[in-house]
Amino acid sequence: MKTSFATTAVLALILFGTSPTAAPIQTLTSKGLITPYQTVEVAASVDGIIESLKVERGDLVSKGQVLANLESSVEKAAYELAKARSEFNGELQTKSAGLSFAEKSLKQDEILYKKDIISVQSYEKSRTQWELAAAELLQAQENRALARLNLEQAKATLELRTLRSTIDGIVVERYLSPGELVTRQSEKKILKLAQISPLLVEIILPVEQFGQIKVGDAAVVLPEAPVGGQHNARVTVVDRLVDAASGTFGIRLELPNPGNRLPAGLKCNVNFQP
Repeated sequence: MKTSFATTAVLALILFGTSPTAAPIQTLTSKGLITPYQTVEVAASVDGIIESLKVERGDLVSKGQVLANLESSVEKAAYELAKARSEFNGELQTKSAGLSFAEKSLKQDEILYKKDIISVQSYEKSRTQWELAAAELLQAQENRALARLNLEQAKATLELRTLRSTIDGIVVERYLSPGELVTRQSEKKILKLAQISPLLVEIILPVEQFGQIKVGDAAVVLPEAPVGGQHNARVTVVDRLVDAASGTFGIRLELPNPGNRLPAGLKCNVNFQP
């Protein structure tokens, strides 16, 4: 029985499972640096003395957590005063009762005027008193609204004396201590925080590899010893500007870090599979 060359090639493909023309998949490998997702230097937006610090270097913090308090006795007193004023109801109740009385008097005088029992001057006087009572009630309502706005202002001023974390992260450094003065003009901050979940991986590649890696591509990150292991990451940034002096461009990956298991600052190898 004779077989053609094409039939022989098909049989060979079935037996050995490979195609003689298939090219090997190329894997790109590069070195990178694992960095925090972001760092935040905590400063005060108002001048004051640090009353207390709630965290130390190495502490984990969550977004919204209180980090430090500035001395705030004056602001607390102003807040309590504004709160008390916003709760006063005496003026409003008095003016409301006055308007109710003036309205009743005006209705009675209107009936008497239509029956020619009182003069037009008496009727107009009653009407003027009603208008004045209405204006006084409106003023009392406006004063109540202003008191509530003053309360909100005092509350906001007091809250400026409490410094909170804007991220979930870790305290990297503490620069100041309780009792020290902080000012808005000072270059010295109070704390430094870093978000390490997720992490970023920064890579520099030669321009010859430009276009081989795209945003969304998957990669495997291999941190240096003693951490080691293999960790999946994804490309989030591919620079569109090449550094002419070095002939390189940058790539950034986002590396999930549940439980903050991986530290930032490690060197690593990164394997891409375009």
